[in-house]
Amino acid sequence: MPFLLSLAPEASRLVRAARVAHLATADESGRPHVIPICFVFDGKYFYSPIDEKPKRAAPTKLKRLRNIAANPRVALVIDRYAEDWRKLAYVLIFGKARLLRSGKIHQSAVALLRRKYPQYRRMGIDQRPMIVVTPVRISSWGDL
Repeated sequence: MPFLLSLAPEASRLVRAARVAHLATADESGRPHVIPICFVFDGKYFYSPIDEKPKRAAPTKLKRLRNIAANPRVALVIDRYAEDWRKLAYVLIFGKARLLRSGKIHQSAVALLRRKYPQYRRMGIDQRPMIVVTPVRISSWGDL
């Protein structure tokens, strides 16, 4: 069982309230790729489905999945912006990503995602791959 990092309570509140994160992946040459994602955090892992929103490529051909297969090291940025810059904050998670296609953990992540995002209740995310990120290092900044 790998050592799992936990979020400080202040960072956890920001993460749980956030609707969007930004996932950074890199290919085998180190070329970065950053996209906004929907996600859920179960207290140990971050999950992001390959959902049915319009994509430019077939689900299995997405750049983020190709990058994770070539280089599982990823970063997630979950932030809060405010015009009052004293209220700015972010949580930065460095982790290792893998793809999950089925099983009890997949089913649990689907249930959490459907609870957080009503749009997923009508999507077949239970039949699609899921990105799982295991945190390796976590840092935060700002008014958490």
